[in-house]
Amino acid sequence: MTPREILKQYWGHHQFRPMQEEIVTSVLQGRDTLALLPTGGGKSVCFQVPALAKEGICIVVSPLIALMKDQVENLKARGIAAMAIVSGMGRREVDIALDNCIYGPVKFLYLSPERLLSDLVRERIKYMNVNLFAVDEAHCISQWGYDFRPPYLHIARLRELHPAVPVLALTASATADVQGDIQEKLAFRNGAVFRKSFERKNLSYVVQEAEDKLRKLLDVAHGITGSGIVYVRTRKETFEIAQHYRRHHISADYYHAGLPADERAEKQDAWKSNATRIIVATNAFGMGIDKPDVRFVIHKDMPDSLEAYYQEAGRAGRDEDKAYAVLLYHPADRALYQKKMQQSFPSVEEIKKIYHSLGNYCQLAYQAGEGISFDLDIAEFCSRFELDAIKTLNALKFLEQDEYVSFTESVFLPSRFRFEVLNEELYNFQIQNPGWDPFVKTLLRSYGGSFENYVRIKEFDIARRAGMSVQQVVTGLQQLQAFDILSYLPQTDQPQITWLKPRQPNNHLYINKVAIEQRKATYRKKLDAVFAYTGTPVCRSRQLLTYFDEPEAPKCGICDVCLEERRQQNSGEITDHITSEIVQALSNGPHTIAELIPALKYGTEREKIRTLRLLLDAAKIKTNGEIYYL
Repeated sequence: MTPREILKQYWGHHQFRPMQEEIVTSVLQGRDTLALLPTGGGKSVCFQVPALAKEGICIVVSPLIALMKDQVENLKARGIAAMAIVSGMGRREVDIALDNCIYGPVKFLYLSPERLLSDLVRERIKYMNVNLFAVDEAHCISQWGYDFRPPYLHIARLRELHPAVPVLALTASATADVQGDIQEKLAFRNGAVFRKSFERKNLSYVVQEAEDKLRKLLDVAHGITGSGIVYVRTRKETFEIAQHYRRHHISADYYHAGLPADERAEKQDAWKSNATRIIVATNAFGMGIDKPDVRFVIHKDMPDSLEAYYQEAGRAGRDEDKAYAVLLYHPADRALYQKKMQQSFPSVEEIKKIYHSLGNYCQLAYQAGEGISFDLDIAEFCSRFELDAIKTLNALKFLEQDEYVSFTESVFLPSRFRFEVLNEELYNFQIQNPGWDPFVKTLLRSYGGSFENYVRIKEFDIARRAGMSVQQVVTGLQQLQAFDILSYLPQTDQPQITWLKPRQPNNHLYINKVAIEQRKATYRKKLDAVFAYTGTPVCRSRQLLTYFDEPEAPKCGICDVCLEERRQQNSGEITDHITSEIVQALSNGPHTIAELIPALKYGTEREKIRTLRLLLDAAKIKTNGEIYYL
């Protein structure tokens, strides 16, 4: 089938979006390709279509586990065989999944970057008929990027296994330096770069200096109709701000990665269907969510970089109708961010202490633990060892960079099981143990394919069908596992820590201090760019586009800076309109200022008050301090 026929058959679209077809053609020609498409630009189609057009399997590397699982489910719903291998899966489960990729009909294998460090995974990829390597969020490979992920540096080693297979790198935001770094780190040959302008003509960027941010949050919600996202820093704030909206009769809910997976899905669905108007979230929210009619995105706090801001703000107005990206700012924010920077870069001694505590938490002996994953409750870990939570999370990033451990936040994996015996052996077990027969039959009738693969199960459903309690089902599965009849993996929704190397004594632990200082300098530079964006009276869109190497961009005409410029040019006309309205209102009788200002249709509140003062100074109106009259 041609790419367009594939697009029509699986996605129901007759035409590609702008630049998608050129990217697909480049990949099919065997060229290494870098695609820069803004948020919502349809990046996944760019690798899914060419992979379906060729024999073999496409390996997709992505750091976003929730997005990987969403894409796998979406592909399966279209009748396309796909699977994901993520942290938390057992060795046997991974082994079977990789076998299916070698011998089965699987077209897409999604891998978290940490999995590339596994000898088992790399060895098995060698035997796969790979047709494409797709690298999502490719900016993560660059130490100059805003979200550097050290395991990404191992992607180039996949190319050694399949030298002739092209690479497609995708990102929504990357500066020229980062683009060059991506191509170098992925060992591009015969490369092509496709870059769609980052300009969003329908998106009005607004920066508001706010003493009272809570009031501003309400003002925006009252002033703009439709659904919105409010980004905040902490999980606690998501709940508090959502409550603040509800107290003022605005439909809102909260979202963060610490919520159970089914609750996250429920909240997300309610917002997508407009049952909830505003979702208040940490930056865990939004990846892969294609809701086209978001009318506003508010950042209550300063983002860490313009790349992150552009990506998050870009979730507004994907339907091309007018939308707003509002950033609330206060001069005191700079001091808060200086403190945050100190927490983001713990000392070498602090990193070593956290590493040592982590080994004790996992109860690992020295030189043990390589390749083993553990659930990690960050709050409980920090409380037990008296550690600062923010410093701990950042220390884990540097331990990742030096490849001692891999840390993945909130990996949700449903319960799974697989029979470890053949049909005949299972039948003999049922005859010899008649008490187990009804339970085993319930499993067999409910879940097909459980002799070949791990299958997802819900203990509640089994309990209902078998007339048992959920606890009895769990106990039954555990006992059958003890009899070596099946393998049972209970549901998990905890962050995962994986030991990439055996636990080292602290005096053998090498932490790259130079790399930490480089990251610190990059962080400071990106933060300075954010503060420059808030404080420079230049078209906001033009500032962002200049940052992303589009220096000749025109003024947008719709951001707060452009509108203020237009207002200044028309200030005389606006003052005349306001003067006329004031005189008209007062000719009908005296007014208090609280009555007068809201009654005026023209101008901002500041312009109305300024005009009122001009009329008083000119003695065209009078006041006794409480009321105004002619």
